[in-house]
Amino acid sequence: MRRPSRKKRKYELGGYPVLTKAGDRDFRVKERAMGGSVVVRERLAAYANVYDPAFGTSRKVRIIRVLENRANREYVRLGIITKGALVETEIGPARVTSRPSRDGVVNAVLIRSER
Repeated sequence: MRRPSRKKRKYELGGYPVLTKAGDRDFRVKERAMGGSVVVRERLAAYANVYDPAFGTSRKVRIIRVLENRANREYVRLGIITKGALVETEIGPARVTSRPSRDGVVNAVLIRSER
């Protein structure tokens, strides 16, 4: 068994998870992160940047609701968006490819085109 060389440091602590929901846009800015960078955490997301692979274009569309979330089935009932979640948008269902609680934006890929 390995013995730790030191105790945990304050800067190594994690934060509480930000569970991004579908709703009017609301975000929090963490002023100081590692290296002095700024972190934007999205709490409520109204729009998603959806990429349509059939046409090779991206559009900003409104998120209607969460259809499926493999991370936790309770997240569908609560309307929480995570990476890999399937959301219903104005142009059809899309799979989320970004981490909205870390990136501050919802990026998704259209599953099937309804144009």
